[in-house]
Amino acid sequence: MKRLKSHAQLTLAVAVAAGLPLVIQSGSLATEVLIYALAVLGCNLLLGFTGLLSFGQGIFFGLGSYTAGLLLTRWPLPMPLALLAAVAMGALAATAVGWFAIRQRGTYFVMLTLAFSQMFYFLAYSLPDLTGGDNALIDVPRPPLSLAGLAELPLASPWQFYAFVAVCFVAVFWLLLRVTESVFGRTLLAIRDNEARAMAVGYNVRRFKLAAFALSGAVTALAGAFLALMTGIAPLSSIEYHTSEMILVMTVIGGTGNLFASLLGAAFYVLFSDWLSTLWPRWLMLLGLLLIAVSLFMQKGLWGLGERIWLAARGARAPAAKEERA
Repeated sequence: MKRLKSHAQLTLAVAVAAGLPLVIQSGSLATEVLIYALAVLGCNLLLGFTGLLSFGQGIFFGLGSYTAGLLLTRWPLPMPLALLAAVAMGALAATAVGWFAIRQRGTYFVMLTLAFSQMFYFLAYSLPDLTGGDNALIDVPRPPLSLAGLAELPLASPWQFYAFVAVCFVAVFWLLLRVTESVFGRTLLAIRDNEARAMAVGYNVRRFKLAAFALSGAVTALAGAFLALMTGIAPLSSIEYHTSEMILVMTVIGGTGNLFASLLGAAFYVLFSDWLSTLWPRWLMLLGLLLIAVSLFMQKGLWGLGERIWLAARGARAPAAKEERA
């Protein structure tokens, strides 16, 4: 049954990635949906599968943007190498932050991740020669993708870049599905549900949490690198704690503990925000009301709401089918 569910999630993710160009006219907006979906995947791995509420996701997102931007603007590296470097930087930073943060639990863990987020923000702000400071790191190029030196895939247009991001998104989604279904993933769930029992069984809880942090940081940094390539800049705002809050909000809206819910949350937030911003400059107030509604009535997010509707529909069909047979 779990295997069928994973296949269903992968099929839905592929369908959404393939169907977004059919319903969204802007290639940049569609790409933004998948970029933030990647970031939410990384956050969901921590919050939904490990039970760690981290306000440090913006650190890895911003470092991914800066790493890719610096490597592409100052050294003529191929884009795949710049993306791999951004992933490695995110994993290393997450390992360092996680090594300190996982030594505490609950409120103190949250405070530590928030403190690290503020520290990295002011570090980026204090190094304008490297990061651009308030002015951002600008003129980040988007070179064509070389295919084994035999051909080049142009990424200049928004839809060309969307196709590249969509392929990477599906690959990462599939990889994280495999991770969450593995013994490692089931151990993370055990730690989330009862950390004391997992320790009593003999699992090295800190090691598993640290591995989850590293993987989450790598995926989130890749999302940040993609955003820098899409916009052509690596702004200071990408590393501030508001980015962490936004990624967490998307995770909660979509639903925790389910990877496809990450895509739902990111798509809803990005598209809903884009639509509301055209209607009312103070659209964030409406978003706050939405979060209140989610907290009160949809604690499993959009995915949980969809599950309830599906189960209710099946429950309504079952008595009708029995009456027909009778």
